[in-house]
Amino acid sequence: MFQPRLSYSFFTHTSLFILLIILATQTVTGQASGGVLKGKIIESSSAKPVPYATVVIYHIQQERMIAGTSANQDGTFEVIVESTDIRLEASFMGFQPLIVSDITFANGIADLGILQLEANSELLEDAVIEAEKSITEFKLDKRVFNVGKDLSSTGASALEVLNNVPSVNVSIEGDISLRGSTGVQILINGKPSVLASEGGNALGTITADMIEKIEVITNPSAKYEAEGTSGILNIVLKKEERKGLNGSISVNTGVPHNHSVGVSLNRRTEKLNLFTQLGAGYRELPNDLKNINQDLISNEIVLSEGREYRNEEFYNFILGTDYIINPANVLTLSGSFALELEDQPSRTDFSFLEASGDATSEWYRTETTTAINPKYQYELQYKSDFPDHKEHDLLFSTLGNFFGKDLESEFLDVTLSGEDVNNEQQTRTSFQEARYTFKLDYTDPITETITLETGAQYVLQDVSNDFAVSDLVDNVWVPDSSFTNVFDYNQNVLGVYGTGAYEAEKWGVKLGLRAENTDLKTLLVNTGQSNNQNFTNLFPSFHSSYKLTKRFSLQLGYSRRIFRPRLWDLNPFFNIRNTFSIRTGNPDLLPEFTDSYEFACIYILDKASINTSLFHRLTTDVVERVSRFEENVTTTIPENIGTNKTTGIEFNAKYEPIEKVTLLGEFGFNYFDRRGEFDDRNFDFTATRWNTEATAKIKFPAQFDFEVSGEYQSGFLTIQGEQSPQAFMNLGVRKKIGSGKAVINFSVRDVFASRIRESETFQPNFYNYSRRFRGRFITLGFSYGFGKGEAMEFSGSRQR
Repeated sequence: MFQPRLSYSFFTHTSLFILLIILATQTVTGQASGGVLKGKIIESSSAKPVPYATVVIYHIQQERMIAGTSANQDGTFEVIVESTDIRLEASFMGFQPLIVSDITFANGIADLGILQLEANSELLEDAVIEAEKSITEFKLDKRVFNVGKDLSSTGASALEVLNNVPSVNVSIEGDISLRGSTGVQILINGKPSVLASEGGNALGTITADMIEKIEVITNPSAKYEAEGTSGILNIVLKKEERKGLNGSISVNTGVPHNHSVGVSLNRRTEKLNLFTQLGAGYRELPNDLKNINQDLISNEIVLSEGREYRNEEFYNFILGTDYIINPANVLTLSGSFALELEDQPSRTDFSFLEASGDATSEWYRTETTTAINPKYQYELQYKSDFPDHKEHDLLFSTLGNFFGKDLESEFLDVTLSGEDVNNEQQTRTSFQEARYTFKLDYTDPITETITLETGAQYVLQDVSNDFAVSDLVDNVWVPDSSFTNVFDYNQNVLGVYGTGAYEAEKWGVKLGLRAENTDLKTLLVNTGQSNNQNFTNLFPSFHSSYKLTKRFSLQLGYSRRIFRPRLWDLNPFFNIRNTFSIRTGNPDLLPEFTDSYEFACIYILDKASINTSLFHRLTTDVVERVSRFEENVTTTIPENIGTNKTTGIEFNAKYEPIEKVTLLGEFGFNYFDRRGEFDDRNFDFTATRWNTEATAKIKFPAQFDFEVSGEYQSGFLTIQGEQSPQAFMNLGVRKKIGSGKAVINFSVRDVFASRIRESETFQPNFYNYSRRFRGRFITLGFSYGFGKGEAMEFSGSRQR
């Protein structure tokens, strides 16, 4: 059994950090001589509560802010303070600030009773408009969507809030895309979280009233790790969320088989925020495959066609808590466990055709595969906010991820006609992966216009894959040494960064530099083949923005990114489902680097948002999957080949022509220039590719929502052949019941079953054709929400 070699080191570091937190907490609490301050804020003219009014507590002698909160929906507030020598300032847009200095504590409690805010007649009209409506503002390297009362008072989920952010789209099934791309990293308060993991609907337990803002980052600065993503969405929660219980129960079914049930809960008290999720289900993923291998010298053809399944029974559990030490210090501990039970039956039919086209041999190959996949994750995070400024904070987190796979397969070849190919094979896979992340971030706004950031991250990954193949010979299982080996993979990445930003009212600039050291070791244990790499790279970033008006902004950005080969890019042993079409890894693969330049303009109108960007990317040591052909067998392996210069334009728009209709459009076009050599052959060429997507969302009477989207991806040239175009459509219908506590979802993915992936390889000595087709997926779901939030409106494919 593989044991992660980093466990002792991880728990040692984590234990030391917990000890430091305990000491720091004791120091803070030991010095505290304050108590609890509470009261209720109302309008002086109408005596109505002022929800979300800002309450700030200052130390009188030291003249510094020591605590802060926001009033609840009924105007009440309660906050813990560390001193009794304080004054209170209550404020809200459209009202004159109220200062209370004579505060007396009795038994550790100061009840201020009713506090009345006077309306500011000069500012009230404009301020109310701004406070009611969610607005977007532009920062140097991101856009910030501030959640207003138009969303925060509706009880909608975090996914519904995301759906209102310009450039972001959330489908009825809960798939999140940014500028048309689904490879989006979701952060909560600037860090990964089990609540935002791709495997669950736990985001449905976060309601809009808990969210302060959402940050949209399309070109990450040096603060973020250099491994690329298509963008980052950071959900920033309010420091003082309203207390209460939010939860949702969901049941889903679908064709092909896709059945699940889930329960999500979020409970908030004065000191604790508890969240949990339970889920279980079963689903089938059929896949139709077709391959043609043609030897252009002899004109012999091997034709294979069949259907494979990946059937999964799954269970998951999430549990976490935020412990509020005091208003400035929060400790988070969370964990998740999931278990997948796989069943992968398949049958592939083969034909061997001579040059004349006659079939001289026919047979089929069946597979019976079972696998047990446990996975779990845990996280410890500590955040400290300094009292002198809202954005002055320190964040430390540790994250552990574990995944295992114990897989056994049996293959049977049965002759139908021609040459006897009867054969039995077995494979065994024991896979274990451990990944640890330690992260420290410090932000200091030293002036109103200048902000400094610094931090470090250390990621340790330890993997072992034990793969064995055996053939049945004379009723005895004989190991095949050419396919049997143990592959060990260890990668440690240490990154440190610093950024400096100047941001005035109209324009600003941000510079950053990140250094990352990568230590990579791979070893094929049985053969002793190893690949050890240690390299240090610098990743500079530059961002600038200029606000022509409050609604129109220009942004300029540059960043350097890295793509490190993944485990399956390096592992030379894969599934042998089709012995004539083999995919494998390359232990000697190197990382690819990309310099990315982007110029964007963002225009926010009353009913529309428009985002256009021009970009240029230069990628070196490009990782390409290339095919080799020998004895009618096509082997596909990743290689580092040459450079790729890509220049293009992206256009994204969201438009609401009338109140109940939302239209979204995406268009992307790029021209790429490939340069390089492979197998002593020059393949320099230029080509283009483009894609477009359109989505319409319509709200009908009786609380019916309808959504339809269509997407087209053009074909494009590859270094050895061509990829075919794709066109497909998805639709969904949602019905809210009553006040929205219950929701019924119905969705169809790939309505016309037209999403077919086809690729062709043209080489002097061989031709290869590959076709993959999944087909139409239909899902029906029911959700019921309780507490403050609505039902979990998004369900289906993301339930796992």
